[in-house]
Amino acid sequence: MSRSDRPTVVLVHGAFADASGFARVIPELIARGLDVVAPAVPNRSLLCDSAYVASVVRQTPGPVVLVGHSYGGAVITVAGVEDNVRALVYLAGYALEENECLGELQGGFPDSDLASALVYTPFPADGSAAPGTDVSVEIDRFPSVFAADVDPGLASVLAVSQRPLAARAFNEKAPSAAWKTRPSWGLVATADHTLNPEVQRYGYRRAGMTTVEVDSSHLVMLAHPERVVELIEEAVRATAP
Repeated sequence: MSRSDRPTVVLVHGAFADASGFARVIPELIARGLDVVAPAVPNRSLLCDSAYVASVVRQTPGPVVLVGHSYGGAVITVAGVEDNVRALVYLAGYALEENECLGELQGGFPDSDLASALVYTPFPADGSAAPGTDVSVEIDRFPSVFAADVDPGLASVLAVSQRPLAARAFNEKAPSAAWKTRPSWGLVATADHTLNPEVQRYGYRRAGMTTVEVDSSHLVMLAHPERVVELIEEAVRATAP
């Protein structure tokens, strides 16, 4: 594969996390000769976050493989319509339908353990008299709900360094569904206590994705980075010109 044909892998993190969640995946992708970008997603709203990621994609020369974890899956569903996106990869992610929101997709299935572990905190919203609401995970429950098979010391650090998600993101509808026009791959984390694996399976099946299942917690990138890298590489190879 020539330099101009080789895609850049853009890694999109989800809620309650940041791009450091890809710390075990990035070195392996680079070692395989792939360019990687892992932007900091604002986690303020689905429309704003997808617009931000779309701007990153547009400014990336050449083709892009978009990878989204968890809420990041919803983000790439919208941002993935950019012209240079070659493929989508979902990691324990939300694959929304057009005109569907997170709450609607998730609401069709039993709650995970996450539902009872959420914390709601007001924050000052720019240009508005009313405060916004941040959603995070109880620090004491974060390891068991989010990162059960991740090193306990690391899980404790992740618990106190969460990147909250603004509540408005749960109710904003996806204006587009990029999986309708882009080849897509999905990883189901079968031991996920954050996003019900059935939500993952349903979204992937509806989109006609190539799907793999891994016995993992929600943070599959840290618990099983080799499986994540394999799936990304499959998407890269399968969509090479």
